[in-house]
Amino acid sequence: MSDFFTRIGSWLTSGAINIIDIIDIFIVGTVLYQILKLFKNTKAIHVFKGLALLVLALAIASWIGLPTITWLLSSIFTSGIIVVVILFQPEIRLLFENFGRGKLADSFSHSADTEKTVNEFMSAINRLAKRKVGALIVFEQKTDIKDIIASGVTLNAEISAGLIENVFEPKTPLHDGAMIITGSKISAAGCFLPLSENPNIEKTLGTRHRAALGMSEHSDSIVIVVSEETGVISSARNGNLNRYLDSDALRALLTKIYSQPEETAKSALTRLIEKVFSKEDEEDEKE
Repeated sequence: MSDFFTRIGSWLTSGAINIIDIIDIFIVGTVLYQILKLFKNTKAIHVFKGLALLVLALAIASWIGLPTITWLLSSIFTSGIIVVVILFQPEIRLLFENFGRGKLADSFSHSADTEKTVNEFMSAINRLAKRKVGALIVFEQKTDIKDIIASGVTLNAEISAGLIENVFEPKTPLHDGAMIITGSKISAAGCFLPLSENPNIEKTLGTRHRAALGMSEHSDSIVIVVSEETGVISSARNGNLNRYLDSDALRALLTKIYSQPEETAKSALTRLIEKVFSKEDEEDEKE
């Protein structure tokens, strides 16, 4: 990394920048930008600020020509990378496996996976509606909802109709809360959602529908609700409630959610970075 900043310093003083240098800077800038997008609206942002200060210090030391400080800061970054590789070897392996498969392989498997996932939801939601069992299912999109997930019980389970029905079974510990879906996983259940404060909501709507609307107002999540009184299936998005969904409409909605995996499912890189910095946050809180 010190060599990188040395090159930048030489470019600034000499003014000799070729096309390779421009490509190099563009790639590094793009990677940093993507990392910043991952950190946006998360607790890990203050950790990133600390790392940014170290990078800035390394750049200044390298540019001025302070060899001892440059060596010390470079050693910190080198050791940090080794620690991350050792601690998060499974996640890194998964990341490279995903890169190795590529989009071409994903395009063949995605269709079958989508159909299977949609069928699991269809089976569970239709049976819950037929039995008039209340349900509240949140599909996480781009907006980070870690605080909502933390309010419930972590499951991190595969999506299955049986598990969904069991969670919402009356008189069970988690049946009154919301289930959070992140990509192809059930992240948590029994979660608390913010209630909508919209004064124009129909008076006949209960707490589940108000929670669904509140969640859709505070994030871009898509929420599916099953009424406990009528068995009616509804969906909420962007503060709007769409009621009386039939099987065709429900299937179309679920298929749309899972037809864009890059938006609805977090990548292995995202999970790796979040896991690294969530551990940093836990250590900070303990201190």
